[in-house]
Amino acid sequence: MNIKKINENGVTIAYVTGSEQLITDVQSAIDLMATVRYEVDCHRIIVNKADVCEEFFDLKTRLAGEVLQKFINYQTKIAIVGDFSSYTSKSLKDFIYESNNGNDIFFLPDEQQAVEKLSSLK
Repeated sequence: MNIKKINENGVTIAYVTGSEQLITDVQSAIDLMATVRYEVDCHRIIVNKADVCEEFFDLKTRLAGEVLQKFINYQTKIAIVGDFSSYTSKSLKDFIYESNNGNDIFFLPDEQQAVEKLSSLK
């Protein structure tokens, strides 16, 4: 796991990449949050869509809900960056839309937009 620390508007954000997928189940998401807090002491994380397992994007598995609830419980904000246009599920598109209009979880096209969004939140 590689963690790049970004400071923007006085806010620390961790951009995390890995050689293996970072989020594959609830425990891997908790491990990700714990590692980021321990290594860079921050509560805002950016990960690439490729570092999240495909089951996450199939809402029928309930993995997305379970994982993202952990982020909310542990007061950690996350932005997943990548191209989500290939998904045809209306429920997933609605889920992404609702998440992007919230304050904790975001699905954005690139790192720059993720940094801007995460650094502008209270």
